[in-house]
Amino acid sequence: MRFPRLPPRLAWVFARNPLYFVTFCTNRRRKILLSSAVDVSFREFGIRAYDDHNIAVGRYVIMPDHLHLFVCGPGDFQLGRWVGTLKQFLARRILIGQSVEPFWQRGFFDHVLRNDESYGKKWDYVRANPVHAGYVGNAEEWPYSGEIVIIDRA
Repeated sequence: MRFPRLPPRLAWVFARNPLYFVTFCTNRRRKILLSSAVDVSFREFGIRAYDDHNIAVGRYVIMPDHLHLFVCGPGDFQLGRWVGTLKQFLARRILIGQSVEPFWQRGFFDHVLRNDESYGKKWDYVRANPVHAGYVGNAEEWPYSGEIVIIDRA
């Protein structure tokens, strides 16, 4: 028996091109992501994803051992494949001349923002991560966050 990808009772909940909230972590939660090189590489990937594939990386926060981001893509967007490509891209940029040990923890966490959820409220929660972790006094001081493409969601 085959099941549809999205249960019929949930089809009305999700937008046609859903907005995903994604988090993934470094292997063994190593604190190795805080550098301008990581931020620049991530932003470069996001710009290319939009220019080449119409995949919009919106707001993001890079923490020492994990990364939070919001992303949406066209109708044929495959989130798992895209996250895998992003992980490979960043690992290659970060690990130049370093060990072969896995850079990323396997898998990732994703959450589809339902129509009634607020991108802005979720963003407020995520951008406060560096404050809650004690790295800065307020979110505006954190240098490893921003917005690559404006995603217009209420």
